[in-house]
Amino acid sequence: MDKVALVTGGTRGIGAAISKALKEAGYKVAANYAGNDDAARAFTDETGIQSFKWSVADYDDCAEGIRKVEAELGPVAVLVNNAGITRDAMFHKMTPQQWKEVIDTNLTGVFNMTHGVWSGMRDRKFGRVINISSVNGQKGQAGQANYSAAKAGDIGFTRALAQEGARAGITVNVIAPGYIGTEMVRAIDEKVLKERIIPQIPVGRLGEPEEIARCVVFLAADDAGFITGSTISANGAQFFS
Repeated sequence: MDKVALVTGGTRGIGAAISKALKEAGYKVAANYAGNDDAARAFTDETGIQSFKWSVADYDDCAEGIRKVEAELGPVAVLVNNAGITRDAMFHKMTPQQWKEVIDTNLTGVFNMTHGVWSGMRDRKFGRVINISSVNGQKGQAGQANYSAAKAGDIGFTRALAQEGARAGITVNVIAPGYIGTEMVRAIDEKVLKERIIPQIPVGRLGEPEEIARCVVFLAADDAGFITGSTISANGAQFFS
C-alpha cells in the first residue's frame, strides 16, 4: 500500500496513536501539529513519521501545508481531522475569544483541511475523510458550549459531505470518542477521575488512544467503502445516539 494519510494534531495523544496505527497498516503518514516543536520532534524521532507544522485554523496555512505534504509524500488519500483544543468556561463567563478559538480550530479547521484535499479526491475518485468529534458533541457538556457546538458541527458537516462525496468514491465518517486516557485526561485529579468521570462510563474505565486508532484504520480501508455518513460512538456505553 502506498496511500498517503494526513492526520491533524497527529503527534500527540489520540492523534499520535492514529498516526502510528495508519503507518503500521501500510500508509505513508504525515502528522500535522500546531505548536509543540519538542513533542513533534520526539514523535518523528521515535516513529519515523514526518511531522508538518501549521495551524488548521488558518485556511491559507492549510493549503500550503497540504501542498508540502503532497510534494513530499504524494496525494492525500486519507484525511483524519483530529486537531482540537478546549477553552472551557461556564457560558456566562465565556469570552468571545474563547468561543472563537475553539470554533476556528475544531470546526472551521475541519472545513479548511477537507476543502484542501477534496478536489484531488474527486479527481482520483477515491478518498477517506475521518473526523474526530466527541461524546460531548453528541450529548453536550456544561462549561463546554464552544467545544460541544464545534464537535456537534463536525457531525453535521460529516453527514452533509458524505452525500456529496458518495458518487465520487469518497467516504466521510466521524468517530465520537468518550473519555480517553490521554496525557491530558490522566492529568485530571485522580479523585475526580475515580469519583466523577469513570462512574459515568458503564465499562468502568477510560478508553485507550489505540482503540480510537483502530476505528480510524477500519474506516480508512478500501473495504469500508459502503460506510459513509456514519458516526462511531466509542465511549464505553456512556452515551448512545
